Amino acid sequence: MRFFTKLFGAACCMAMLLSGNVQARDWKVIKDAGTIVVATEGQYYPFNYFDGPKLTGFEVELAEAIVKQMGLKMDWRVVSFDAQLASIRQDRFDFAIASHGFTEERAKAVDFANPHYCSGGQIVSMPGGPLTVAGLKGKSVGVQIATTYFDAAKKIDGIGEIKTYKDEAANFAALKAKKYDAWISDKYLVKATLDKNPGTGAIPGDMVFVERISMITRKNNKELMDQMNTALAAVMKDGTYQALSKKYFQTDISCH
Repeated sequence: MRFFTKLFGAACCMAMLLSGNVQARDWKVIKDAGTIVVATEGQYYPFNYFDGPKLTGFEVELAEAIVKQMGLKMDWRVVSFDAQLASIRQDRFDFAIASHGFTEERAKAVDFANPHYCSGGQIVSMPGGPLTVAGLKGKSVGVQIATTYFDAAKKIDGIGEIKTYKDEAANFAALKAKKYDAWISDKYLVKATLDKNPGTGAIPGDMVFVERISMITRKNNKELMDQMNTALAAVMKDGTYQALSKKYFQTDISCH
């Protein structure tokens, strides 16, 4: 589908953002340098994506507001979602904002900031497909690899084949091509995708689970995490967060 193809091509063209290793730094070093290195995926519309050559989206603009509140400049890195946990442990960037849902398993590898939104996994099917968790019994589903949607799908009693895709653009294309029976993804991504692509016939169904979404840092970088949480609270208090949430979702997606 044309919109996602454009985004994917732009993301590939920006691969140069991955060049160079960055040593993970504590808050004092980052503050003295004046620039913080931040990673995102760049293929998760409308949270982080490319509009032509420009990296944008709810999480991108939110991160930029947070970094500005911290008194720093921004240096973006684009890293595939499934590689981010390994990359942050290799000190390639200071923090990532890419819709990481909190799990106990992930928390063994990285530290989570306070959540910047709450969401969950939603079932989506083409007409005639399953729209409930019970309806997924014996059915095939598509999920993005290394996500909480993949983890949740594995726990559904009696589920059929689970097909994994590198990103949600590929997932949506596979759904439309009827390569599986149902897609499970973030409810806000689902809404934005279906709004952006009217006429596909895809139908949103029940929620599979709910989750809290946060920025991540390497383990035990407490001063940096404190600064991030303080800055996030500030942009939530001054109305910046609410304006961005309304811009991208027409509602407040914060955790209440």
